[in-house]
Amino acid sequence: MTSCAVAIVGVGLVGKQVVHQLTSPALSPLFKIISLTNSRHTLHLNPAAPSLDGQTLLSLLPPSSGPLPSSSAHPAASYVAANPTELVKKLAADARHSKQHTILIDCTSDLSVTELYPTTIASGLSVVTPNKKGFSSSADLFKQIVEAQSAPNAGLVYLEATVGAGLPIISTLRDLLKTGDEVTKIEGVFSGTMSYIFNEFSKPASGGSAGPKFSEIVKIAKENGYTEPHPADDLSGSDVARKLTILSRLLSINPSSLAALPDLPEGYASLSTETLIPSALANIASGEEFVQKLPEHDAEFDKLRSEAEAEGKVLRYVGVIDRASGVVKCGLEKYPAAHPFASALSGSDNIVAFHTKRYSQRPLIVQGAGAGADVTAMGVVADAIKVAERQGVRVHL
Repeated sequence: MTSCAVAIVGVGLVGKQVVHQLTSPALSPLFKIISLTNSRHTLHLNPAAPSLDGQTLLSLLPPSSGPLPSSSAHPAASYVAANPTELVKKLAADARHSKQHTILIDCTSDLSVTELYPTTIASGLSVVTPNKKGFSSSADLFKQIVEAQSAPNAGLVYLEATVGAGLPIISTLRDLLKTGDEVTKIEGVFSGTMSYIFNEFSKPASGGSAGPKFSEIVKIAKENGYTEPHPADDLSGSDVARKLTILSRLLSINPSSLAALPDLPEGYASLSTETLIPSALANIASGEEFVQKLPEHDAEFDKLRSEAEAEGKVLRYVGVIDRASGVVKCGLEKYPAAHPFASALSGSDNIVAFHTKRYSQRPLIVQGAGAGADVTAMGVVADAIKVAERQGVRVHL
């Protein structure tokens, strides 16, 4: 096999970057994009037609706000209304006919798309995705995804970009487990937003003034695009909880002599998660109003910082999977100034420490940018390359 066919669902910031990276000179001979889907429209491309550059491909997909085109300006293009279920059926049928392996890349954040993964995989298509929801929601869905990979001629699943964007976190965990290491603990700063907020919040005061206010940092983070439109979505800790759920489940499906981890039947919702949303602001629907009222609660966060400083420590919002005690949790923790979580972080970096039998004296640490469309797309495309290699496509260094 000389190349793989690719269908991309979700053509937002990350999806667009995936298109550009797959159509780069180095990768365009290895991947043939045959379909693009946004929330309303699907663009199908004739697999026999010459490959197009990324900008041309993206220009052929009409915006989701517009009507479905009745005709195409390009002879290789055709259009149908977006229907992921029908798309999977068509891709599977076409792949059986062409004998070319097909990869479905899901760049949405849609749970309903992830519910198609078991059928997609069992039909022989591979799935590559940064979408956390299929692996961090109900245990039943996760089980179906895992079991689908045992079907005859099943496709592959790669999800590197669900945790840490392009950082090699899941692949590192997989390599540790598959080579027989025993992972005893995983801990880290998994949220770029939380990383930025507490890196700024922990900066020492200058000239005898008080340290920066929590509310002001959140406001600046929102203005700079580090937070969701409603900062409570970040401060709830749910993003960290989803990532921990994924890592915990990947640990649990591998044999271990250590204590079992919690089952998490409802996924991230079953996990012990400390929210940083003041209770008085919990029901505010507007992100703007939330930011306006957050200063009323600065004293609560100042107190937490003062308590940490009195111990010579700083605050970090971390996720912890402790295999020895069978605990999975996320929340605020204090770290001494010399600890890597306190000293090595800047900006919105992620940092993850793997404690294992092999890395028992000093943990294996992965650190770097854990958010951003370009690095997330890199994680997705790197996974697509792994699928291609396992299907016999020659990918040279």
